[in-house]
This record gives sequence, structure tokens and C-alpha cells, in this order.
Amino acid sequence: MPTRRSGLPEPLRHPLWYMQNIQPQGVPAVPYKYYLYARKSSEAEDRQVASIDAQVAELQKVAWENNLNVIEILTESQSAKAPGRPVFNQMLERIKSGKAEGIICWKLDRLARNPIDGGQISWMLQKNIIKQIQTFGRVYYPTDNVLMMQVELGMANQFIIDLSVNVKRGLRAKCEQGWRPCPPPFGYLHDTTAKKGHKIVLLDPIRAPILKQIFEKVAYQGESGRRIARWLEEIDIKTRNGKKVYVSTIYKILRETFYYGEFEYPVGSGKRYKGAHDPIIDKYLFDKVQSSLVYIPKLRPGTKEFNFVKMFKCGVCKSSITATEKFKKLARGGINRYVYNHCTRFHDMYCKQPYLREENLIDQLADLIDHVSIDKLGAKDKLQRELARQRYFTKEILGKEATDAEIDQVNIKGYAKYILREGNREEKREILCNLKSEISLKDGKIEIKS
Repeated sequence: MPTRRSGLPEPLRHPLWYMQNIQPQGVPAVPYKYYLYARKSSEAEDRQVASIDAQVAELQKVAWENNLNVIEILTESQSAKAPGRPVFNQMLERIKSGKAEGIICWKLDRLARNPIDGGQISWMLQKNIIKQIQTFGRVYYPTDNVLMMQVELGMANQFIIDLSVNVKRGLRAKCEQGWRPCPPPFGYLHDTTAKKGHKIVLLDPIRAPILKQIFEKVAYQGESGRRIARWLEEIDIKTRNGKKVYVSTIYKILRETFYYGEFEYPVGSGKRYKGAHDPIIDKYLFDKVQSSLVYIPKLRPGTKEFNFVKMFKCGVCKSSITATEKFKKLARGGINRYVYNHCTRFHDMYCKQPYLREENLIDQLADLIDHVSIDKLGAKDKLQRELARQRYFTKEILGKEATDAEIDQVNIKGYAKYILREGNREEKREILCNLKSEISLKDGKIEIKS
């Protein structure tokens, strides 16, 4: 086996090869297998770039100088303030299964900054599952005083708690000064010449005028988000990152209070602050846009109840008749709701039967009542009960005795038409369900089969 001649061996091979094949003189080999674990807190690739490589390089020296058998180098870019790190958890599972007995890390705070992960490490060390933890300046064994290790892990956890309190205090102070502590929205830029922590928000000379036009087009011309997105694409306006402005982004912009000088932080907290930045629009224009953004909630398929769904069949393909609702914004304000009945195309996806407005459908059903005999009208008993109720009302409330002649003058078919036009969903469906004949819809016309 070659021995160390002077300094570290030249890196002609992978560092693990040297640690496993070249032993320093006078240092006995440790009969354990180790995982070399390096972690940095930030998940962003452009932050703490050198942290992982620096840890690995220093820990490779420690492993080589102490003749430790490193079987794998594990790296992770995730904060340890909360449990749930996948690489860390995988390493502990492998140690539990006997694939390794030790860990090499820079400091204990690289392993844990929360009591759950710290408790796992401490427990596995006490139970001799982890036989050694080698850090840059210290070694931890199962026989060591557990109090010292708990103090170090507790200090790592307390650092996270103090850091969280300090960061939140700093963010609140920045909000109170009128600066929202997050990237500026579309139409604004950060002042890149200012020092970190003192950057202010400036108007984007290219996008700020365009953003004001977006609000004006929606408020005064009734433009939709899709048309706005198409217009931005035509004039080649993109985000700061050079990406297309999508329809969803348009609607987020239209609901952003930052543009008239106020902001909420954190989002959803209800805490609002007066911004120190220059507003692009005024509150009046913002409110006018909000009044035009009428949100119609979408229900899951099958949760919306229509009056005549599955009551009829298509006269061509024999599929069921369903319904769809449409909304139209009026020029003078308000919204009209329209219900259209149409074929589901279950049996023929190319069925071209036209849509029929529900008002026209009810008119045709009312005409159909005139051609159905009273005996055939299954809802006759219900109508007779209603007439009896009317007789009681006339006698008890109005103090007038209703004669049989007056009752006979009541048009039962007329009452059925009234139910079709003014009744609730259940009453309308009851009348049609009691008809023994099959009703179909063909070419926008109601047909009945005896």
C-alpha cells in the first residue's frame, strides 16, 4: 500500500479512491464505514455556491488524515429548520440498515437545526447505531456525555428561532417604511444602484405606461384578459424575464392593489401598508376595473341542477338532453343568465341537433299541456290538492265560502302551465315525470309519443 510522501496526494483520481487506497503513515484504519454529508441552507443555485464544495474539500482532508473509509459523499441544498430533508433521511435509513456506521460533517448544525432531526441523531448515537460522528474539530462517540451534544444541537435550533424573529422584525420595519419586501410586480423595477437592504422600487419606463393602458382598456372598453394578452403579444411586451404575459398573469395584475399605492404583507394576513413607491393608477380606476371583473364560480360537472336535465331524449340519436348556462355582461351593467338545453351526444358524438333556450322549451311544454287529457296528466291529484288548499284559504282567511261552481271554473291545465313557468324545479319535474309518454327534442321542437 503506498504511503503519504509529502502533503496531500495529487488529485489524479477521484478523492474517494485516495481515501480508500492511500493511508497516512502512523494512522491506524478505523473499522467503520462513513457517509460524508455536506449541506447548505439555500435551495437557490446562485446562493452559497461555494459552500458545498468547500465543505466537501475540507472534510475529505479530515477523512484522509484520520484514515476514515468514506463510502459515499452526500450533498443537500435545503434548510434544516424543519424535518423532511430527503437526502438526510435516506442517509439515516441506510445507517439503520447497517450500510454504514459513521457520519462525517462540518459541524453538528449541518445535520440538524430542529429538535426532531437532532433527537434522531442523538438517539441513534446513544443506541450505538451511529458509532461515530466526525466533525472538522471534534469526534462524537456513543459513550460521550450526552449533555454536551444536546447543548450544541440546542444552540443550532435556537439560532433558527432567533433568525426567524430577527428576519420578521426586519420585514415589518421595511413594510412600515412603505417598501414591500419582495420582488416588484410587472411595471416596476428595483433600484440596482442602491445597497442591499436599501433598494427602492422605481417605475419601469417601458412597462409602466403599458400597465396603465391595460387598466384603462378593461375599465372603459370592456376588454377581456385574453384580448389584453393578445394585444401585449402584438406589441411585443414581455415580463422582466423575457417571458410571455399569460392570461392568468393579466388577472393577477388587475387585482394588484400595489399599483394604486397600497400593499398587503404577508399576503392573506389582512395587514395593509401605504406604499412609498410612485403609483401607476389611482384608486378610482382600480375600483372601476374590479366592478367589471365579475367572477362567476365554476362548479364541478354534475353539481349544477337544471330544471329538465334527463327528462327528454334526443329525437335523432336517442341520447339524453342536458343543459348549459351562459352569462352575458350588459353594456349598462348587470348580467343576463341564459340556459340552453341540448343533446349530450352520448350515442353519437357528431349529433348536430341545435340548442334550445329554456324559455322556448317551457313555451312548447305549455302548449303540449293543451293536447294532453286530464286523466293522462299524472299530476292531476297534486292539482286537486292545490285547489282544496285554495278552498280552505278562501273560507278561513277571506271569510268567503267557495262554491263548487267557482271551483269548477278553475282551469286545471292553466294551473299546470303556471307550474311550468313559475314553479320550482321539483314541481316542474313532477308534472313531466307523471306523463306516461316519452318526450323527445328534435330540430328545436318538442315531440311526444303516445
